[in-house]
Amino acid sequence: MKKTIDTLIHLQDCDIRIMEIQKEMDQGPARIDECKRDLTLAEDMLQEKTIELDTCKKEKRQIEHDISELETNIEKSNVKLGNIKSNKEYRAIIKELETLNKQKSALEDKLLELLEEIERKEKALNVTARQLEKAKTVFDRNRKTILEETEKLQHEMNDLEKKKADISRDIEPDLLKRYNILRKNRGGVAISAVLNGICQACNITMPPQKFNELIKGADLISCPNCKRILYYTDDSKIKDTGDN
Repeated sequence: MKKTIDTLIHLQDCDIRIMEIQKEMDQGPARIDECKRDLTLAEDMLQEKTIELDTCKKEKRQIEHDISELETNIEKSNVKLGNIKSNKEYRAIIKELETLNKQKSALEDKLLELLEEIERKEKALNVTARQLEKAKTVFDRNRKTILEETEKLQHEMNDLEKKKADISRDIEPDLLKRYNILRKNRGGVAISAVLNGICQACNITMPPQKFNELIKGADLISCPNCKRILYYTDDSKIKDTGDN
């Protein structure tokens, strides 16, 4: 019976490690998404600053266009000024020129402010672009690490699956079926040690008769509470190990 118990323990060790590996592998995509968060923020920031810069440049082109039109109108007014025939016409054109020049001056002031704003936004855009490149480098490095770790875990799982298959062949079909049902319904733990008369899986004290049967090791004993297959652990050896 001891050989059967040892085989079940080895099988459970494989299954527990396989569960741990699967959990780690399942977390891979979420870990990559987490790493990508800073990259996405940097991309969004770059897009935002690019739009801001493009808006300023568009406004600059419009102002330059408006100034060009004003200059054309000023030139036309100056031509008309040379062909005036009355004081009334002269005063009207002079007033027109004053208005056009004021409008032009206001637009030129606004253009200067806009040029300074464009320069600031270009510098900010360059800083953000460098931050994005850094974020890409960090993301690529972290992603590569996670994928490499996942690949190693997959190799380990493949080896464990082969080992599990080999171990399973040494277990009677009915017992293996019982083990798998328990494992599925008991959080992956189908077999539990009994230490100091207590089932280590559910923390229930064994009835004396059951405990004596377990120590004898003649039959497979189940926990009366959690129904897991039990095996006896020499309490003194555990204590000695703990003291060391």
